[in-house]
Amino acid sequence: MDLNSASTVVLQVLTQATSQDTAVLKPAEEQLKQWETQPGFYSVLLNIFTNHTLDINVRWLAVLYFKHGIDRYWRRVAPHALSEEEKSTLRAGLITNFNEPINQIATQIAVLIAKVARLDCPRQWPELIPTLIESVKVQDDLRQHRALLTFYHVTKTLASKRLAADRKLFYDLTSGIYNFACSLWNHHTDTFLQQIASGNEAAVLSSLERTLLSLKVLRKLTVNGFVEPPKNMEVMGFLHGIFERLKQFLECSRNIGTDNVCRDRLEKIIILFTKVLLDFLDQHPFSFTPLIQRSLEFSVSYVFTEVGEGITFERFIVQCMNLIKMIVKNYSYKPSKNFEDSSPETLEAHRIKMAFFTHPTLTEICRRLVSHYFLLTEEELTMWEEDPEGFTVEETGGDSWKYSLRPCTEVLFIDIFHEYNQTLTPVLLEMMQTLQGPTNVEDMNALLIKDAVYNAVGLAAFELFDSVDFDQWFKNQLLPELQVTHNRYKPLRRRVIWLIGQWISVKFKSDLRPMLYEAICNLLQDQDLVVRIETATTLKLTVDDFEFRTDQFLPYLETMFTLLFQLLQQVTECDTKMHVLHVLSCVIERVNVQIRPYVGCLVQYLPLLWKQSEEHNMLRCAILTTLIHLVQGLGADSKNLYPFLLPVIQLSTDVSQPPHVYLLEDGLELWLVTLENSPCVTPELLRIFQNMSPLLELPSSCLANELSSENLRTCFKIINGYIFLSSTEFLQTYAVGLCQSFCELLQEITTEGQVQVLKVVENALKVNPVLGPQMFQPILPCVFRGIIEGEKYPVVMSTYLGVMGRVLLQNASFFTSLLNEMAHKFNQEMDQLLGNMIEMWVDRMDNITQPERRKLSALALLSLLPSDNSVIQDKFCGIINISVEGLHDVMTEDPETRTYKDCMLMSHHEEPKAMEDEEPPTEQDKRKKMLALKDPVHTVSLQQFIYEKLKAQQEILGEQGFQSLMETVDTEIVTQLQEFLQGF
Repeated sequence: MDLNSASTVVLQVLTQATSQDTAVLKPAEEQLKQWETQPGFYSVLLNIFTNHTLDINVRWLAVLYFKHGIDRYWRRVAPHALSEEEKSTLRAGLITNFNEPINQIATQIAVLIAKVARLDCPRQWPELIPTLIESVKVQDDLRQHRALLTFYHVTKTLASKRLAADRKLFYDLTSGIYNFACSLWNHHTDTFLQQIASGNEAAVLSSLERTLLSLKVLRKLTVNGFVEPPKNMEVMGFLHGIFERLKQFLECSRNIGTDNVCRDRLEKIIILFTKVLLDFLDQHPFSFTPLIQRSLEFSVSYVFTEVGEGITFERFIVQCMNLIKMIVKNYSYKPSKNFEDSSPETLEAHRIKMAFFTHPTLTEICRRLVSHYFLLTEEELTMWEEDPEGFTVEETGGDSWKYSLRPCTEVLFIDIFHEYNQTLTPVLLEMMQTLQGPTNVEDMNALLIKDAVYNAVGLAAFELFDSVDFDQWFKNQLLPELQVTHNRYKPLRRRVIWLIGQWISVKFKSDLRPMLYEAICNLLQDQDLVVRIETATTLKLTVDDFEFRTDQFLPYLETMFTLLFQLLQQVTECDTKMHVLHVLSCVIERVNVQIRPYVGCLVQYLPLLWKQSEEHNMLRCAILTTLIHLVQGLGADSKNLYPFLLPVIQLSTDVSQPPHVYLLEDGLELWLVTLENSPCVTPELLRIFQNMSPLLELPSSCLANELSSENLRTCFKIINGYIFLSSTEFLQTYAVGLCQSFCELLQEITTEGQVQVLKVVENALKVNPVLGPQMFQPILPCVFRGIIEGEKYPVVMSTYLGVMGRVLLQNASFFTSLLNEMAHKFNQEMDQLLGNMIEMWVDRMDNITQPERRKLSALALLSLLPSDNSVIQDKFCGIINISVEGLHDVMTEDPETRTYKDCMLMSHHEEPKAMEDEEPPTEQDKRKKMLALKDPVHTVSLQQFIYEKLKAQQEILGEQGFQSLMETVDTEIVTQLQEFLQGF
């Protein structure tokens, strides 16, 4: 691409690519895509985005295309890679001028320089770092800032490389520039501190920007640039100096308004200081040991004393708490139970911690956390009133403890209490003692203090197990407080029911549960929405607990379910609806079929909620989960849900529909339980199977994806479900396509996947011995070949023998035609091939571990008898060996009569007794039971079958011929056989 002639054309196309008109935009994008691999294209782009007279949007687009080009074509091994000559020109051009006037474009240029540096620095681009260092020294403010911005992005990128050789290069780079980076940072910091007094906001902001960028560079060098940081005086000097600098910057915050750009930059620098400490502690815990004392003193003084009043802000407090938490929890600082086994570094760090966390210090931290940081604020109380659902979402915190004050304080409290529980338990118990009895509803501060203390007792539940008689406290203190209905008492009602939820799995007598259920029923009717939502959460914890008893819960089920449903209708936020649905799901799952009388209202409401949640896929996932438990609870009655249920399954499992990305896993689970509980197949249920073929195509491209493999397992269960439900109709409709999918899968799937495919085939043969082999005929030669060639994976071989055993035992004519087909393929005589198969079967019998399959093998091989075929007679010994092994597997001896009985035989009269906590059988369980009653494995006595086959063989050969045949069998085996056949 000639630069002079191409620049105008490329510029014109880039201009068209910024158009809002798709008719103009699309062709331009296509043209740019074609140019991506043209030599010289990126040189043209460089000329365009460095030309400050051009339109900003065009320049921005040129930068983006250049950046994407680095990702795709800069590596030497990439298809259509840029030539070394062009790359050399581009590298030189990128660092010629650091004078970009537009911030956003300057940032993109810095990022793309960093991308090139990741691949080429320092070997192919040795001049980059020296150029950047020289450029950050210039007096021109713009050039200095842009060079510093680039310096940061390059440092950040090089620091992120993890290969040993790259780490060594970064260590070498750091040792060469660290002193300069420190002096640069000190220079900009001192300049800022001098300017803050002058009141020149523009100059202050400019200095702050440079201070921030230079500190970002220093952070990456300090944390990632040294193998042993303590050996570098400059590093430790910088780290020790952070605390003084932090104090200076915090004091400066008094002189800067709360709502301007300078304040924002200042707070970012303060937070960045704490990030340096946190990162260094994380990466170099033992190197951090000299900083433990200072870090704890600084953090505790600013967070837990008056020192920080007026100058600290929320994010800074959070960072200080995280620093305390990381020191307290750091595994490197915890000695072994046997102190002598601990390293000197660990013992030194532990000594410093113990010396700092004295009884008075811990007591003050605990009291301050509870009485100051745990208190509900005016802002939170206002939010409670104005947006109760938003309040409950904020309160849960999720993974936000690192960034949000309330969850962060709670996590710090839990960690400190766990580490120093012997010291802090008496402190918390004393705070509890002062709050006995009811609290005056007019004293809001007293109510909030009690709320905070109860919060602490809930968070420390596991640590307080031996110190609190929770059952007595529940009856005498907490239960009466739940009955106070005054509006001002609602924070305590909500906190008490939360507190009970925390203790449910720790210490709560089963006998007290009815009292709790009564209280939950009352609270689910509370005037306050937050109280009701919290009560629903505690209900979930209660029914989830392993001591839950259905009989205790059933008297309250109707009331609770009705009230939960009303709550579900009342709440409007997606997150809250999901939460309440989850509680309903847990209740339904726990009580199972007992839910049937009460679900009518929910069943009618869910279609409306599904329609309303079209844009909220996570809410739809919650609906799917609820439907799964509903179907399990309703059993065969779930058929009444099909008008709503089947379209939901259809959408959720259709990979051509965008929502499947979110809904597929739950949708497959719902599909499976629907089949398992279906009393009969319907045309609509059968039609959904059209979604299966694309699903079976997915795993081949993502076999490493754990979720995908789990989904694939569910797909196989669904296919089996259809086979058990209606094998004839299902196989006639879908077997051809399914067989084709299986053939493709078997070539590229894992061993476990192959077994899953073969189990489907085995089930089809078991359920439908006539149609099954015909429908899966294309797979059976592969199975036969696997047996003959001695498949090396035992689990696969076992499944091969299970499949072939079904064909041989239950469809002998088909086996003969298959044997004939394989004889042609192997170019062997049928008898010879049959002999080889029997020989391999006998040899690999130990691969089969399931007793059912072992008996099946014995029955299948015995079915070849009686025979005058010389090959079968030649393998007679092996057949008898397998038969006797099978007898050992299945025969049990009656000690009284000394007779043997086949323990796998089943009769129609056998009804296994269900355990009290056992779930009732699904419709599919019943179908499997009926199938077992027709299965030769469970209906044919192996003992009698052997006797009859041997007798028939004797009749063919005569007494003498039969005796000669029996002499081929080991005498010990014959003795065992005779013992089993006594009485015949």
